[in-house]
Amino acid sequence: MESGGLDHLKDGAPSSIPNNIFLVGLMGAGKTTVGKLLAKRFNKSFFDTDHEIERRTGVNIPVIFEIEGEAGFRAREHAILQELTKRNNIVLATGGGVVLSKANRDILAQNGTVIYLRAVAADLLQRTRYDKNRPLLQTADPLAKLNALYLERDPLYREVAHLIIDTSKQSVRVLVQQIEQELAKL
Repeated sequence: MESGGLDHLKDGAPSSIPNNIFLVGLMGAGKTTVGKLLAKRFNKSFFDTDHEIERRTGVNIPVIFEIEGEAGFRAREHAILQELTKRNNIVLATGGGVVLSKANRDILAQNGTVIYLRAVAADLLQRTRYDKNRPLLQTADPLAKLNALYLERDPLYREVAHLIIDTSKQSVRVLVQQIEQELAKL
């Protein structure tokens, strides 16, 4: 891919912006919020795998976990990922556990530029502490759960990522600017 930060398209987005951008990271890292702004900035369609699953099933993620278990949810997630990554000119926010499957990591890496939005567990807890739509955090010690998830998933996010962006202490607008600058370097 050519970089050319000074070469702009009519809409103002650099021509070096990849066709598809896929965001990975733990719950609360900002994938949906950042993804919507990136899509608007680069004139792309935005999708969120979790929202698509909820829209198509008519129930929220905790209900799917309750009825089908995590394995049933992961099967749905894989099918949605296969479908959405075949589209063009999208920004896709993925569920935090999408990287647990080698097949999913391969799909992401082969169909777009993957950006890992990284945040530490304490920051993630601050962002998710009141969100009851996070089945994996419905536990007595959500910080311990986030730390465990980070230890398990961080190497997988790093494996698939073309870019790693720390989201800890930055505004969303600054993150979008930083991502745009980093994409121009690819």
